[in-house]
Amino acid sequence: MASITVVTDTDGERTPLLNDSQLESSGGRTKYSSSPSGEEPSTKNSNDPKQRLLSLDVFRGLTVALMILVDDAGKAFPSINHSPWFGVTLADFVMPFFLFGVGVSASLVFKKAANRLAATKKVILRSIKLFLLGVILQGGYFHGRNNLTYGIDVEKIRVMGVLQRIAIGYLLASAMEIWLVKNTVVNSAVAFVRRYSFQIGAGILLGLLYMVLLYGLYVPNWAFDVSSLTMILPTSLGASTETVNCGMRGSLEPPCNSVGFIDRTLLGEKHLYQRPVYRRTKECSINSPDYGPLPSDSPTWCLAPFDPEGILSSLMAAITCFVGLHYGHVLVHCKDQMQRVIFWFISSLPLLILGYLLSVLGVPYSKPLYTLSYMFITAGASGVLLTAIYLIVDVKCIRKSTVIFQWMGMNALIVYALAACDIFPAAVQGSSTSLFQGEVALKRST
Repeated sequence: MASITVVTDTDGERTPLLNDSQLESSGGRTKYSSSPSGEEPSTKNSNDPKQRLLSLDVFRGLTVALMILVDDAGKAFPSINHSPWFGVTLADFVMPFFLFGVGVSASLVFKKAANRLAATKKVILRSIKLFLLGVILQGGYFHGRNNLTYGIDVEKIRVMGVLQRIAIGYLLASAMEIWLVKNTVVNSAVAFVRRYSFQIGAGILLGLLYMVLLYGLYVPNWAFDVSSLTMILPTSLGASTETVNCGMRGSLEPPCNSVGFIDRTLLGEKHLYQRPVYRRTKECSINSPDYGPLPSDSPTWCLAPFDPEGILSSLMAAITCFVGLHYGHVLVHCKDQMQRVIFWFISSLPLLILGYLLSVLGVPYSKPLYTLSYMFITAGASGVLLTAIYLIVDVKCIRKSTVIFQWMGMNALIVYALAACDIFPAAVQGSSTSLFQGEVALKRST
């Protein structure tokens, strides 16, 4: 079976959402190339040493397309929107897919970093740029296409977000790939594990840190200012301060979990996402699982802010990047295509099983908390999806039907930025801001 040499692009200004850095294969070893990326995808049996891993581009493009679908159509069809708190829906796979792809890319880009300090500097600068771009796109600078004004109140700017989480995952995964790889020969499964044992250990330690803080950190009673939320959810309460009674450890419910406590302590409530998904729970919405008016007996925390891309949950999210590293390592060390498919599938199956078993044993799926069960089930799904795409695109060479996804994957950051600015809904729907608003307008007219 012919092998594929992974090709990436060394453009230091590219972010992990874009196509990979270009590598050059020579004499069976992979090394960095200073030549720009410009090769066309080759067929499976080509002798061209420079071939692009099209399946990774298609994987990223499909993820971006899924994000656009659920972000807009999810408002009209809540069943595919993010789960209100516990559970997993179609929309809840988007973030893990992004993070998984970042990990795969990092394993290819930094496989032969000749100068570790220089590579680390590039990673840090790239992560900062991506983080700042996320703040610009989701921090409150853009007020929507129906309110064409710009600027931000720095006292209310949202610090965390989607790109910010990806930047953190990229930073940690890339640093591990640069510094925590043993210089040993991989000629067996045991040697494979030995080479990346430091990375495996670091991932386990990071997961343990998350679990200790999630279940062991004491969450005291806390208060929040309702007036800071009136522009998001108008209420008749006026300006007031509400208190949430906690005084407990280990809670995974919306009001008293340590994920929110850490964000409120380090970032401040005004710098968190002001319309969290738990406002779609039965306790907070009469239209659950959609947004709606508060029930008459709704708890006070329904009006409180919560960031779904918080600090603590981003630590567990980074482990999804580490799983992506493993799949990239298989690409590097296994040259037979069908062996890659088998190894990837064998790796994905235990992740899915572990995720399911944990949910049965009392660790629920929760994207806002990025629980261990959620990490396992979505990482396993990411592996299965990449395996299927690789089999179709790179092994069977069925590519015409995936061209649009390939293009979106090669320009993922640009497409994401356009989607974040509501460019695509504006082009399709005109003045209506979403499918939901269009549906409401239609009902009012009948």
